[in-house]
Amino acid sequence: MATTTLTSRRPPNSLLVSSETQKSSLSPLSRITLFFPKSCQLSSLVAVASRQEPWLSLKPETRIRTRSDPLRVIAEASSASAEPVVPPYNVLITGSTKGIGYALAKEFLKAGDNVVICSRSAERVEAAVQTLRGEFGEPRVWGTKCDIREAQDVKNLVAFAQQNLKYIDIWINNAGSNAYSFKPLAEASDEDLIEVVTTNTIGLMICCREAINMMLKQPRGGHIFNIDGAGSDGRPTPRFAAYGATKRSVVHLTKSLQAELQMQDVKNVVVHNLSPGMVTTDLLMTGATTKQVKHALHTPLSVFRFLYDLVKLLVMQAKFFINVLAEKPETVAEFLVPNIRSIPTSGARKPTYIRFLTGLKAYSQIFSRLAFGARRNRYILED
Repeated sequence: MATTTLTSRRPPNSLLVSSETQKSSLSPLSRITLFFPKSCQLSSLVAVASRQEPWLSLKPETRIRTRSDPLRVIAEASSASAEPVVPPYNVLITGSTKGIGYALAKEFLKAGDNVVICSRSAERVEAAVQTLRGEFGEPRVWGTKCDIREAQDVKNLVAFAQQNLKYIDIWINNAGSNAYSFKPLAEASDEDLIEVVTTNTIGLMICCREAINMMLKQPRGGHIFNIDGAGSDGRPTPRFAAYGATKRSVVHLTKSLQAELQMQDVKNVVVHNLSPGMVTTDLLMTGATTKQVKHALHTPLSVFRFLYDLVKLLVMQAKFFINVLAEKPETVAEFLVPNIRSIPTSGARKPTYIRFLTGLKAYSQIFSRLAFGARRNRYILED
């Protein structure tokens, strides 16, 4: 019985099959390709699409490699000359002249590392550097003014770090702002909204971009840690909605950067998330004692009884959770720094999410408070 076979001589826009038996023996994918000309078969389409959108390649070994990909070229060159990452580490922390940033700097210095600190205020940088040098020695800490909202400032920060330390192993994006404003979004000023978004979102993106570009050229590579905050888990943040929205974006940005680096086969630069939980910084504590709340609590009861009770309840809740869940910056830093340092020490190349205040820990502390009165009036008088 004569059969018709597939041959390379067939017309380009046709595809012949010998019989129904042969057709039924083909795989589902092969059956689909029978309806397309060879130039449009699925494998060809995927290859073409991958050249335009590399993320369409599902496996690293099938990704389309092109000479025009500068990130891949830099990464491969850096990986070829990779150096082991051993302590002491060179650490850069943004927003590090006070609060959790300053506490992290001190803890890294205690561990024997070298640290670069920065802030928008040259005066605060100078004061912090002098204090830290007095405690840990001059050759181990450096500081410079940097407004992360300005791209040139961040480029200058990179140059400053390279000039003094040659390379950075750990870059922590801590700088953030809520404009010290706790009010409904409808009442927020243009200036406050711009301050929050440009610092927490645009500034973070600029820092990540410059840190990645710097670390790609380092044989040691490096690790970037983005600090989250209230709202990063998707829960509402009334009275500081803009801040919560920007912190939600931190998690998404980190995941996107992780995917981009993986897509480019970059193995020696890793982006992580860092969650300090509730820390008793100026940024947090101003929320419990804002002028708006104080004014509401002194409103005559005969006029706004309901409003008074509602605001008082919200204030009591804020004070309750601050007392129960918040910790001092030093306490948080003592936990975070060893966990951060363990990543380059172990040679880990997978992204991590380091959390100080876990769900289990929070529920345990709330239960202890409700059952035994633990942590009552710890930082703020609740009555």
